[in-house]
Amino acid sequence: MAIWGKKKHKETDPETREDRKKVGLIRRLWQKFRGIDWKNPVNRWKLLFVSLVGCIVIFGGGYGVLTFTNSPSFCVSCHEMAPEYSTYTASAHNNITCVQCHIKPGFVNMITHKMKSMKEVYYHVTGVPEQIVQTEGEAISDENCLQCHSKNRLVTASGDLKVNHKGHIEEGVPCISCHAGVVHAKIAGRGINTEEVRGHYTKETAEKIMEKKYLSPNMGTCIDCHDKVNNGEKPWKEVSYLVPPNPEEMEKNLDETNKKNSGEAVTEGENTEATAEETAAVHDEKTQGIILQAIGKQQKDVKVSMECETCHKKIKVPKNHKVEGWNGNHGSTAIQELNKCVNCHQDSKWSREIPKEDILSLLKMKETTSKEHKYVPNVTVVKDQSRLNQFCSACHSNRPAGHLESDQWLTAHADKAKTADQKSECFVCHDRDKPKEGTTDVKAPTDVYCQYCHRTGFKSDVNN
Repeated sequence: MAIWGKKKHKETDPETREDRKKVGLIRRLWQKFRGIDWKNPVNRWKLLFVSLVGCIVIFGGGYGVLTFTNSPSFCVSCHEMAPEYSTYTASAHNNITCVQCHIKPGFVNMITHKMKSMKEVYYHVTGVPEQIVQTEGEAISDENCLQCHSKNRLVTASGDLKVNHKGHIEEGVPCISCHAGVVHAKIAGRGINTEEVRGHYTKETAEKIMEKKYLSPNMGTCIDCHDKVNNGEKPWKEVSYLVPPNPEEMEKNLDETNKKNSGEAVTEGENTEATAEETAAVHDEKTQGIILQAIGKQQKDVKVSMECETCHKKIKVPKNHKVEGWNGNHGSTAIQELNKCVNCHQDSKWSREIPKEDILSLLKMKETTSKEHKYVPNVTVVKDQSRLNQFCSACHSNRPAGHLESDQWLTAHADKAKTADQKSECFVCHDRDKPKEGTTDVKAPTDVYCQYCHRTGFKSDVNN
């Protein structure tokens, strides 16, 4: 007995064996389906039963596949995701799944993302990229963040920062503009999720590189964005401003630039060096200009204030900064408390750019610096910091007002540099001897050095 109707007898079956060979399988099934007596209620119940079983198999299987592919365990099944998975497990967001952040809410968005993700399977089979980076089309949406977080927060959890989250969101500023490192500690921007280091990643490794400065919003990002707004820009409109640069695209753009320049008669040595110096000079000037705005020395009307107290509640200007003559007399305090000074006056906090790192060196350094080193007052360290630190050099690169005119100062400065302490103040900006060419030592912010005039030596080198 067949499932549909009765089996036909060979004698009454007009279709011969030769005819069955000629007819295809699909056509035979269709003919059987058309030949079913649908007036028979038993056949209709059979159809309902088969359809129900088919739906359970199809939809149940599909749901199972979606559930499995949405789990973090599926993501880590590809070895190239080891850095991302390890940092995820070590983050505060390890109690939610990857897709809750990386796929917009909604079934349609889920299916669309799954279809787009087929290219990841292609890359996995044909050749894993050297570095996994977030593409512009897959930037995390505010919809994902607002599933758990409220946009009405005005003060950060620490109680320090005053940030009008609702105002930023309504203006169109995406959450990831500030919170890009909250889960993966910006490992793509730091360049520590490349193919050669993926085998070193474990949860313990990730915990060592999950530094607060990469998890928390970067002050340099806030400053850079506010500065652009004051110049009439809205940088968050460009998705490339929100996601780490793709090294493959950067290399491609560099190759195209080199091809364009290959036809030009340029000397690669001096021209490249001059361009690098000009770029560094422009960057330093811009950084120092922003710093001067931040300490209240703004020279133009702005839409968004750059002063520290605009956003910070707890951080106030220290009392010793408010005494008369602090700008010219803070050197001795800096020598004694440099470790406190750099908590605020640190270049990395004023820059949006993330320096490239080496994970092996980073882990080794973490092991050797597990115990906090106590700062020991050192005038040489302070001198180098005043030259390198953009916050310090914003003023130290300018000629002090007390130096009078050059011709007067040349004959009058001897009395200002008699003791060792007085000389140490001079050496903040000036080197004693002529700097050696090609040296890697820190150079003074000025090219004026003592030996330039004192070529035959000094009256006494005891305190020099």
